[in-house]
Amino acid sequence: QVQLVESGGRLVQAGGSPRLSCAASGRTFSSYAICWFRQAPGKEREFVATITWNGGRLYYADSVKGRFTISRDNAKNTVYLQMNSLKPEDTAVYYCAASTNAMATMWTPKWDYWGQGTQVTVSS
Repeated sequence: QVQLVESGGRLVQAGGSPRLSCAASGRTFSSYAICWFRQAPGKEREFVATITWNGGRLYYADSVKGRFTISRDNAKNTVYLQMNSLKPEDTAVYYCAASTNAMATMWTPKWDYWGQGTQVTVSS
């Protein structure tokens, strides 16, 4: 069992660079792939970025590629999402999710554990 808690969401101006954190409980955190998703009001949830268990493979949605960076610190049981050059269309609730498939990718359909989400609002 893994519990995930996101933090770092806030109101920022366009162009800002907040960093989101996904803190996990459990001793097996390092064996999970982690994904960031987001959901904007009135829209479906969408994939943002994924990192495999050891950080060896990273995947990004085209909409954030070159602006967002996903990373992890397994010693701290934490995954990060560094967000740069934010745009108003990045406004959403951001969720992290964990998969028991350590090599899960952006195409993995099932994610086993979810956090409660953190709100990011980008003003123009």
